[in-house]
Amino acid sequence: MWGSTLSLSDIEQRIHGVTRFLSVTLSIANAHTVDFYTRDVWTRFVALTPEEVLSAVSSSSCQQGEPEPKAKDPPRTKFGFCCETNRLVDIHELLRAARAHSLPGLGVCWSREELLQGLRGAGPEGGAAPAETGRRDEGAELETEEFMNSKKSHEVQAMSEVVACLAQRCGVKQVIDVGSGKGYLSSFLSLRYGLRVYGIDSSSSNTHGAQERNRKLKKFSRVYQRHSKAARDVREAAHSPQEDLGVERKPGAIGDRGVLCGAAGRTMSQEVEEKVLTVLSDVSPTTNPATDELFLSALSVDVIETPSPRAPPSQLSEEERERRKRDNLERKALNRGEGAATVFSPLTSYVTADTELRELIDELEDAVVVGLHTCGDLAPSTLRMFVAKPELAAVCSVGCCYHLLSEEFDPAAQECLHSACGFPLSRYLRSRSCFCGRNARMSACLALERVSLGQGIQLESLFYRAVLHVILRDHYSSYKSEKRVGKVYSKAKSFVDYVRRALRRLELDESKLTDDVIQSYHDTHRPRMGEMDAFNMLKVTLAPCIEGLILLDRLCFMKEQESVSLSALVQLFDPLLSPRCYAVVGLKSRDDRITSR
Repeated sequence: MWGSTLSLSDIEQRIHGVTRFLSVTLSIANAHTVDFYTRDVWTRFVALTPEEVLSAVSSSSCQQGEPEPKAKDPPRTKFGFCCETNRLVDIHELLRAARAHSLPGLGVCWSREELLQGLRGAGPEGGAAPAETGRRDEGAELETEEFMNSKKSHEVQAMSEVVACLAQRCGVKQVIDVGSGKGYLSSFLSLRYGLRVYGIDSSSSNTHGAQERNRKLKKFSRVYQRHSKAARDVREAAHSPQEDLGVERKPGAIGDRGVLCGAAGRTMSQEVEEKVLTVLSDVSPTTNPATDELFLSALSVDVIETPSPRAPPSQLSEEERERRKRDNLERKALNRGEGAATVFSPLTSYVTADTELRELIDELEDAVVVGLHTCGDLAPSTLRMFVAKPELAAVCSVGCCYHLLSEEFDPAAQECLHSACGFPLSRYLRSRSCFCGRNARMSACLALERVSLGQGIQLESLFYRAVLHVILRDHYSSYKSEKRVGKVYSKAKSFVDYVRRALRRLELDESKLTDDVIQSYHDTHRPRMGEMDAFNMLKVTLAPCIEGLILLDRLCFMKEQESVSLSALVQLFDPLLSPRCYAVVGLKSRDDRITSR
């Protein structure tokens, strides 16, 4: 049984509410920090002190903010903005409205647990959920934190379980990972869940890197399984029913694999277990958690491919040679049969909704299409591809990099290079010529949860850049140059050094300014740095609403499709670990799928 599912009309009503809220507040999100002082942004948009804003935002994040008492004759406001001056006069009203128009406040999202419960509640054709795809060896599960950082490990584990359940629900064994990058998700789906995964990425270096990483992961999987099997044998030997009956166990007895003794009187399982555990302890990720491949790069080939002592063929009898040859042929045939269903195949290609998947994948069958943090237009393209391709039975798409989305109706943006832009996607918003603007989409990338804990914004670098813009306005006619300053702040030792590095990058004459003149700009604007801090917190407050509009547009698009029997927004990840935590999930009905087999 599925949980509460909102209709297309329900989603359209919520989108209408969000667009109404953003029509009043989006000007703040679209104000560029670079222009903060040159255009006196604070005075233009805010009629409060920075301290009032920061205090309200801080108390709101801690205790959901209690309403402040109104003045005797308050100005007429809309979402906290004065209707006459269009300036912010009531920060508490704005904060309450922002919470109400974010995805959690709108009540449109499923939890990951709700989705998994629904997927497991019914299998293909509405029957019982099928047995898990692939060959999962109990006790031999891959520990992702051994070869990924904590963020990636969290994402891969959470999403792979959902994808595997989607595959089971649809009765398919293939997955197409769009924008597969380094192949973490693809490799894990293949090795952990036994799915045949095709990872498609436009970067050949990513594809080659994913191929090599997958090769190492396979080796890691084999040694981990041997370790787990040996550990299980030890546990089984320790709790043998023979011991409970008082029967004496003899080393080497039939079925007594867990206690076969080595030359030093120690069991073989103990030797294998200690050898693997030694490798695991030697390459613990705590030694350098920033390095994704630390565990794999430190694995000893001797441990991964432990050679067993074998007599040379010349010393074998004819009968023994024939037996070994027969065993080898049988093992190779078995490996080919098993490997066909549990392979990750990295492919290099630029994909759009019009891409012919059969031209990329010869063995294409019905499949689930997925994307983990697909950048910019690739996320909406994945949804368009899902709708257009009958062989795609389900989709799970997590987007990111909203600032790289192309917008069809943004008057300040260039026309879309292809026929289809990334936003808006739905007929509902396209009929209203909706747009956000690039700066607003940049704001949507801010992480409210992280910023609330003091992470995420480098205020001084933004301050330096805004003051630099004042200098460029006052002393150089080319302050609107198309050239970019770039990442100068991280190399600068002081504000003066920052400005001089930036002027050289912009190919401007730095000799026009003395160090004292440059420093005077810093000292003049430093007392107003609080304004910038408060304004950025207003942007952060609006970020979930802008992201919500983009994601609701994608959900609305899915609801508009007759072939899609189920669609939902699902919070897959912890937003503190992974701020872009929402997935668009869709399923087609069996009647709307045409099998490709």
